[in-house]
Amino acid sequence: MKDLLIHELKDIYNAEQQITKALPKMMEACSSDRLRMAFEDHFKVTEKQIQRLDKVFEMVGEKATGEKCKAMEGIIKECESMMSERADKSVMDAALIACAQRVEHYEIAAYGTVRTYANQLGMQDVVKQLEMTLKEEKQTDALLTEIAEQAVNIKAER
Repeated sequence: MKDLLIHELKDIYNAEQQITKALPKMMEACSSDRLRMAFEDHFKVTEKQIQRLDKVFEMVGEKATGEKCKAMEGIIKECESMMSERADKSVMDAALIACAQRVEHYEIAAYGTVRTYANQLGMQDVVKQLEMTLKEEKQTDALLTEIAEQAVNIKAER
């Protein structure tokens, strides 16, 4: 179980690094100021999450490294493909939210899984670190839903 935990942590570590490269492109592609600010805030949060993962690796006695997260790579490639399309700005913003929520949902699943493994292994300090990140990912997902429902999707529909 500990080997599986470490394997999954490495996957998440790489996924977070991929996200830090994708978010600036998403910020540039959006027209909604509120959405751009949400992406900027999440970029900063993601950097803190990587630092938190560094701490988790230290707690489990492993070097902080990543294994290529092919799932995140695929999600980001889909996002990049979407951003290359010619679309109305509001429609592009709606598409960017959809892309970002796919990222968040993957992260929620991944962090929930590793938190469960750490809990099973009795690593309560690790559980606390992972729970903080899981909470942040859920908050980001909720914020993106709010932005979509209250503004972006309404504009895109017009």
